[in-house]
Amino acid sequence: MLAFLGLPGGSEWLIILIIALLLFGRRLPEIMRSMGKSVTEFKKGLRDVEDEVKAAGEEDEADDEGQSSHPAG
Repeated sequence: MLAFLGLPGGSEWLIILIIALLLFGRRLPEIMRSMGKSVTEFKKGLRDVEDEVKAAGEEDEADDEGQSSHPAG
């Protein structure tokens, strides 16, 4: 199904891994660790934003409920 995209197969991933090892050598574990920390921080930031949006939505609902009992006139 995804063959038309030209995604690498098993042997191609092996070649990519060997090239990465040749280019980065000893620094590869450090680079992977920092990428993992970056992903973790990104997910934490998304969670914080989602929490803020939920809190704002709940606050708006509470304001709407308070105003709906007293129609403007």
